[in-house]
Amino acid sequence: MLVIGLISGTSADGVDAALCEISGAPPHLDARIVAGKTYPYEPALRERVLNSYDPELSRIDDLCRLNADLGEAFAAAVLAIVDEAGLSPDDVDLIASHGQTLWHEVLPDGSVHSTIQLGEGAVIAERTGITTINDLRMRDIAAGGQGAPLAGYVDWLLQRHPTKMRAIQNIGGIGNVTFLPPLSDETSQPVAFDTGPGNSLIDDILRIATDGELAYDKDGEIAARGTVDFAWLDALAVHPYYERTPPKTTGRELFGAVMAEEMLQRGRERGLSLDDIVATVTALTAESIADAYRRFAPRPIDEVILGGGGRHNATMVAMLRNLVEPAVVLTQEDLGQNSDYKEALLCAVVGHETWHVRPGAHPSITGASRGVVLGQITPGNNYARLIEQTWRQTHPAS
Repeated sequence: MLVIGLISGTSADGVDAALCEISGAPPHLDARIVAGKTYPYEPALRERVLNSYDPELSRIDDLCRLNADLGEAFAAAVLAIVDEAGLSPDDVDLIASHGQTLWHEVLPDGSVHSTIQLGEGAVIAERTGITTINDLRMRDIAAGGQGAPLAGYVDWLLQRHPTKMRAIQNIGGIGNVTFLPPLSDETSQPVAFDTGPGNSLIDDILRIATDGELAYDKDGEIAARGTVDFAWLDALAVHPYYERTPPKTTGRELFGAVMAEEMLQRGRERGLSLDDIVATVTALTAESIADAYRRFAPRPIDEVILGGGGRHNATMVAMLRNLVEPAVVLTQEDLGQNSDYKEALLCAVVGHETWHVRPGAHPSITGASRGVVLGQITPGNNYARLIEQTWRQTHPAS
């Protein structure tokens, strides 16, 4: 099947789209990215998304409008990547859209009550004519899970090493990890959870401190100029979330603008420059990741495989390498993969599994009572044809 996976991460930079070719079924599932591209949000749309993270700035009429407008942005990304690949919408079987996460409600006991991702699936299906699957997380939450990290199941299917224990570490706005036992271990199960902040606090600190002139620390250059305040870092590293036992998830509702503003103020009170503050908060991301390995990895890690935008932050990566030695730190690209669109690929895989009525998450990863089929399906113009095609493939003798 040709499936387009869509996602916008907590950094809200734009829509990541991946046109993927997927075949087979677990445990012999094959998935590859045919084409991938990021379609940035218009500045005004991004500002609306960022404002919606703040309960003080969010209004129900704005969120209603934003849901439809994000659907339009996601649909435009689909039509663009299809055209740039030299295809037509009729060539694509499915769209699987994660949408834009605005809120992920974690209760004091660590369970997840609800989650919301905007980007209306009906708009996407109507504009493209392609059957669309969206709202990928809520069914797992309804089954008692965290609704995340969805990447863990796809890692389990596609990224295990024959003999080495791997940590598949994504550093987006929020960091998440999947601990993968080797293929030679036939009994152990995967463990996956959100490690804490990725780029979110760094991005928000820079955005607040520069009145929007800087949105992120390109290649970690600002952090490289600063000096880490280790006494402050030790205090920042003491947070109840880091101690909570997996499965666990978090988001910008915790590690977002409110915390960033408090950190910026505290750093200034300590007499730190902006470079020093960014260096210390960058070190916090690296330390929270390494701390998660020390606390929760079922056995020593042999390889750390980095993905997400944080892998471009050379300062953060150098800090992490130092903290996790003797484990080797690699990137998805070192394995011949494209980590810029890994999350879009995972959405495509989840959509493929949903269409074939198979679970899209592993209960040992999310904490759900059972594996459940994820998402909601909005029929496109190809819906009847797709049903017939799938039936023929799964019932060849009929």
